[in-house]
Amino acid sequence: MNSSPSSRSSVVVAELGPTNTGKTHRAIERMLEHDTGMMGLPLRLLAREVYDRVTARVGEGRVALMTGEEKRLPPRPDYWICTVEAMPTDRPVDFLAVDEIQLAAHRERGHVFTDRLLHARGRRETWFLGADTMRPMVQALIPQASVKRATRLSQLRYSGRRSLKSLPPRSAVVAFSADRVYELAEALRRLRGGVAVVLGALSPRTRNAQVAMYQAGEVQYLVATDAIGMGLNLDLNHVAFAALSKYDGAEQRDLFPDELAQIAGRAGRHLNDGSFGTLNTLPELPPRVVSAIEAHRFPSVRSLIWRNEALDFSSPEALLDSLSRAPRHSAFIRVERADDFDALKELSHVPAIREVATDRASVELLWQVCQIPDFRKGLFGQHVALLRETFLQLSEGDGKLEQSWLSKQVSPLDDVSGDIHTLMDRLAAIRIWTYISHRSSWLHDAEHWQERTRRIEDALGDALHERLVERFVQRAARRSARRFVRASAQPATRSDSPFARLGLLLGEVPGADGAAMTEEQFVQRVVDATHEAFVVDAAGSISFEGQPLARLVRGNGRRSPQLALAEPEVWTGGARQRLERRLVALARDLVTEAMGGFPAEALSGGDRSAALRGLAYRLAEGLGVISRSEAREQWRLLDDEARERLRSLGVREGQRFLYVAEALAPHALERRCMLTALFLQSPSPKGVPRDPVLHVAELGGRDARAFGYEVLGPVALRIDIVERLSEALRHPHGAQQVHALMQELRLESGVRARVLRELGGQPGGAPLKRRRRRRRGKSPATAPDKSGATGQPAHAGAHPKPQRSGVGEGSV
Repeated sequence: MNSSPSSRSSVVVAELGPTNTGKTHRAIERMLEHDTGMMGLPLRLLAREVYDRVTARVGEGRVALMTGEEKRLPPRPDYWICTVEAMPTDRPVDFLAVDEIQLAAHRERGHVFTDRLLHARGRRETWFLGADTMRPMVQALIPQASVKRATRLSQLRYSGRRSLKSLPPRSAVVAFSADRVYELAEALRRLRGGVAVVLGALSPRTRNAQVAMYQAGEVQYLVATDAIGMGLNLDLNHVAFAALSKYDGAEQRDLFPDELAQIAGRAGRHLNDGSFGTLNTLPELPPRVVSAIEAHRFPSVRSLIWRNEALDFSSPEALLDSLSRAPRHSAFIRVERADDFDALKELSHVPAIREVATDRASVELLWQVCQIPDFRKGLFGQHVALLRETFLQLSEGDGKLEQSWLSKQVSPLDDVSGDIHTLMDRLAAIRIWTYISHRSSWLHDAEHWQERTRRIEDALGDALHERLVERFVQRAARRSARRFVRASAQPATRSDSPFARLGLLLGEVPGADGAAMTEEQFVQRVVDATHEAFVVDAAGSISFEGQPLARLVRGNGRRSPQLALAEPEVWTGGARQRLERRLVALARDLVTEAMGGFPAEALSGGDRSAALRGLAYRLAEGLGVISRSEAREQWRLLDDEARERLRSLGVREGQRFLYVAEALAPHALERRCMLTALFLQSPSPKGVPRDPVLHVAELGGRDARAFGYEVLGPVALRIDIVERLSEALRHPHGAQQVHALMQELRLESGVRARVLRELGGQPGGAPLKRRRRRRRGKSPATAPDKSGATGQPAHAGAHPKPQRSGVGEGSV
């Protein structure tokens, strides 16, 4: 992302419209057409959902996830999925998008969205997504933006009041407090057998487990807060409001029509129509509100929340003054209330802090501490006391938090006992320490604290999900909370329950407390695992922590293998969906490894030339390797910029092949052979890809190039060896290298000579001299001298260059 003035020349697009228009989907597709990209999303739950979707397309090795409490950073990510507040504003990317941009009018968070609207730009393209109410603001603040109206894919209709008993399947009931959500969930459980629960305060893993349970059809009803209103994709047919007012942090107020529409619009997916209404404990919605929601017409946003970004860190008072500065633009309103400002105001009166915060560095540190979120939303004085102690410790000694103090704060939270409310309180508290642990410069051994807080949050999230299932889902309808059968238990027969067979399949899998792990806990461990935690053998079998988990099977092509779970019938629907999503991302990583990391999708955009798109497609289909003859015409049509772009992505112009350099590495060749064998439904030839040379008979009629080999006479050489030999033959002093390679291959002399001839060389390793053919009855062609007279033959005294076919110097 770049906010410099020069970046303003990038294309800016505003896709504005109601829910279920496909805005986010189109933005994801467009991002993947660029080499690099970043998306800012309003909720960490939504960020995780988009991260899951993107990794299923391109693999986890190319995608980073950044939220306040969760960071997944591969070594070289191309795409960044973030919450809006966590977007790394100093990282340049080609494409940038910010979702739900109408939140720039939110009284607390709005200033962050306003800042992104004003300053966040991709180098090539920038998209802002949100409600059509933002159209006047976007047009006024970004005159060059192309504003597009997105239309809803399905109809949304008002269906009046309903009782809980009469709600149709695939319904969501929306309330605005946790207590009311639990009350409604309990009532629906008694009536319908079970519900899923979604609140913004849930941890991502708890929310994901609840949503997966609903999406898989294990329960037909969902009770949620307005957390579902921000783009979470759910298979909903109907949304019923259990309340029409909410506490917004300052007061209890009625919801505005556009807020109701944002939530009601979750009903209806893609082309399926949806409906909305209220429970019969509420009055009918006013006709004007119904009409506005159905027609998606609401008053335009007339002002945005703003905060001064030119801060004065000379003293706490100066910082407060700069934060309080009023905007000069009439479209902006200074943020009235923010937790970080309120905390700074309180701490600036503390004598101990006033003594320390006397220079720019210390005031900047104080401001960073004030930005620690108060996830507990309890007594503000308690949070300020925590910030005070944190700042004073960071201002003393080595500038790190004391290990003993940290342990004293974190250890009491490592407890999974208690009811739903107790677990949610602990989850809120541990989220603060998870946030702090990611400020690496504040801690000794930050990785230890990141791992510890993450483990505690995960354990609390698992326990909370289990409590929610126990309370709101009838046990006869669920198997997933049963404990895995230990391997030491009485052996199960095929007549035993599927879950017992799963226990035998997995063996003894202990949880954090030493007890056998629940299905949710095991699935979450798989979902959170890094790429290195999986073992994939040459046959495509996938193991995790020594347990067989799935296998890859033939798909439509080598780049699209399909998945088959081991013992699929033993998983509940939600668990199966989550496992498959994670393993699809793993499969994409395996394909990317075979291609040497070549980002084919990033070169497939409509703004790329047809030649570049075609060449990228051929390289992708060839898993990073194609012959020069295949590439000749398209390479010729590329301009210098496109060729340089391909070279920067690792594409090399070899003597016989156009290839991605990393695609010829041993690990990539292993993945190539596995994917090829899966697609051909035939084992790889013996010795492939370990042996650099094979006899043609060993291929058994299979395509040598598909497995990474090239047939040269009676043998097939691995492509990386072919390129090394070809390059050495091309070099004027490469004979010694050719001889060394031939010694290494241990070819018989006759075979060696044949291979060298095929490659355009001589038995001794020198380039093959080719004679110029003469026509009968004609004298050799002669070259004119400067005066135009005929002199010596043009080739006299010179060695002709060997002729090469395909794409190379001259043609490339």
